[in-house]
Amino acid sequence: MKLGGSRRSTNVEDYRSSPSRGPGLKFGIGTIVVLVIGYFLGINPLTMLGVMNTMQGAAPTSTPAAGAPTDQDSDLIRAVLGETEDTWGAIFRRGGAQYPPPTLALFRGQITSACGSASAASGPFYCPTDRKVYIDLAFFDELAREFQAPGDFAQAYVLAHEVGHHVQNLLGTLDKVQSSAQRMDEVERNQLQVRVELQADCYAGIWAHDADKTRGILEPGDIDEGLRAASAVGDDTIQRRMQGQVVPESFTHGSAEQRMHWFTRGYESGELASCDTFASGG
Repeated sequence: MKLGGSRRSTNVEDYRSSPSRGPGLKFGIGTIVVLVIGYFLGINPLTMLGVMNTMQGAAPTSTPAAGAPTDQDSDLIRAVLGETEDTWGAIFRRGGAQYPPPTLALFRGQITSACGSASAASGPFYCPTDRKVYIDLAFFDELAREFQAPGDFAQAYVLAHEVGHHVQNLLGTLDKVQSSAQRMDEVERNQLQVRVELQADCYAGIWAHDADKTRGILEPGDIDEGLRAASAVGDDTIQRRMQGQVVPESFTHGSAEQRMHWFTRGYESGELASCDTFASGG
């Protein structure tokens, strides 16, 4: 990507040098493995973190004060966040609304969010309660090394997907999903969750479309990097890798084919209307 002229977002908090603390919900490694092993993208804490918080009666907590990052390791992700702010700010303005951007919280190892506590093993996630995206940058090394999905645009896809959840939150989609999920059985909830994640993939594609059309940041091979990342974190790819078999009824994020399809759909259309995964059959 050509990000040299991109604005670096200032909506970033750096917790990497201050360990998280607080009495919020604590996940043991076993719980993390059961819930999210392999699901390294698009974790929606409405079903993963927030609901568990409610069930266990944990009160939202906060992390210590954080500084503003200026290091080279975070430069790419700050630039991409700035790009998403420009894209969604323009889209919301065209719809007659303002876009309040999410805050990016960088952490190392473990963090306590308003949706509960999580470790780096849970991967990047968005918390709708505090409107923050949480990322341990070491995840990108894992994505490249273990899932063979390297590249700067693969990293951009991850962040753009999480920002897609923020857009869903602003549009009221997550509230509707949470309300509907309470009346469903486990299989139905999983299917609904897949629709949430695929829409976030589609929104990531919208960002890529707009960022390239208006600011020309993409280079040859970038979209292929994003598609490799989307495929690498498909439920079927991960299940085959982790357990040797695929169980579609347990999907919560979508298959590799679905995730690539919806990212591509958003990228090719650039339109919110094209991302109605809830009305679509696939």
